[in-house]
Amino acid sequence: MTKKHTLYFSATLIFLALVCLSISAWIRKPDPKKPNIVLFFIDDLGYGDLSCTGAMGYTTPNLDRMAAEGSRFTNFLAAQAVCSASRASLLTGCYPNRIGISGALGPNSPIGLNPAEETLAELLKEQGYATGIFGKWHLGNKQAFLPLQQGFDEYYGVPYSHDMWPHHPDQARAQYPPLFLIEGNQPAKEVKTLDDASELTPTFTERALSFIRNHKKEPFFLYIPHPLPHVPLAASARFRGKSQRGLFGDVLMELDWSVGQVMQELKQQGIDKNTLVIFISDNGPWLNYGDHAGSAGGFREGKGTSFEGGHRVPCLVRWPGVVPAGRVSNKLLTTMDILPTVAKLCGARLPKQTIDGVDWLALLKGDDSMTPRDHFFYYYRKNSLEAVRQGDWKLVFAHPGRTYEGFLPGQGGKPGPNTENHAFPMALYNLQRDPGERYDVREQNPDIIRKLEKLAEEARTDLGDDIQNRTGRNVRAAGIVDTTK
Repeated sequence: MTKKHTLYFSATLIFLALVCLSISAWIRKPDPKKPNIVLFFIDDLGYGDLSCTGAMGYTTPNLDRMAAEGSRFTNFLAAQAVCSASRASLLTGCYPNRIGISGALGPNSPIGLNPAEETLAELLKEQGYATGIFGKWHLGNKQAFLPLQQGFDEYYGVPYSHDMWPHHPDQARAQYPPLFLIEGNQPAKEVKTLDDASELTPTFTERALSFIRNHKKEPFFLYIPHPLPHVPLAASARFRGKSQRGLFGDVLMELDWSVGQVMQELKQQGIDKNTLVIFISDNGPWLNYGDHAGSAGGFREGKGTSFEGGHRVPCLVRWPGVVPAGRVSNKLLTTMDILPTVAKLCGARLPKQTIDGVDWLALLKGDDSMTPRDHFFYYYRKNSLEAVRQGDWKLVFAHPGRTYEGFLPGQGGKPGPNTENHAFPMALYNLQRDPGERYDVREQNPDIIRKLEKLAEEARTDLGDDIQNRTGRNVRAAGIVDTTK
């Protein structure tokens, strides 16, 4: 071999070696780390209960900072204005009446979230996510329905609302069984007193921090459904008496502290910039509890109603470098839309059965030209269609329902009166000009009424309507167990 051939051969070997190294490096290059998801779901928190949405007598600096560092969505609706239904919607992406869940399930209820429904936790678990829930479940307290059977690896919390409790100030609740915290699938500790209840927020916070530390090297889904400020209110000694708003303000200051602790832990573990944090509420405030209730922020009525005060809740979203900071968006969104959005973000599939949520990932990342959701159906009671909304227009159908208006609210943890069977007439509201739903403009807008009635008819065909004694074509059954065994 000549010197010229030797040099050519050596150069060829070097070139091939470089190509192989490049291919090897490309093959070994890891995929970008999947984002962590932290989801706060606060119980009975009204639209006006954060200082960034107008609260007075206390401040929520950590949540205000979250809003400043992320985006605030001002037109975000709970799927139903009541505990179990709202939670079912969040985890399945469905109208709760589609999957047979309504109201607030009691401790002796034979039904719960059907294990055949696919939850967000199950979808993320398929993608290698660690999944944990610390707080209130309220989708069935029988073992077949508990979180470990619904896609979660870890659970510590209360199985239902902590007012379903023999020690509630309302003595009519004395028939309830003892309330236990649940660890995994087993009762762990009885909540006997309000002092016990005062440790719920700090205990669930510490469990959440431990979960972050234990799973910081893998993607995780952390669900923190705090039971407070649902009554009965209780704040730990550290926060008791700290606000000018009484016990309610103390509780909100402690919840704000909890959010701050989680955000701080994410930073300390070096995963803050790879974590999407969402903060929302399950429904509006329980207004007849007076000084122990929050504020609907000027919207009409509250929890348990199909007016905006029942459905419109705070929504803060933070993800540094991805979700625009300091943005306020008024696009219509709902709890149902969390599942398809997070699923797409994390590379997960959607549930095999029909869901009602829409993907708003592009909007989340800053595309304000996007309008993810066009309309929304306000269902309540078992399966009654009480209103329909499209854009800024909302048509309320004649229905019996809860009203707090005209009743003196309660004090000191005891509820004031209200009525569950007030006769609401049909009315049309323009929420752009009349967010308080005070001025019926039906006579001026017959075309709008026809358009909304057509949408409502589609909903009745699909989901049913108890007011019209109609069963929907596409509803599914809740899970059920034999409680006699």
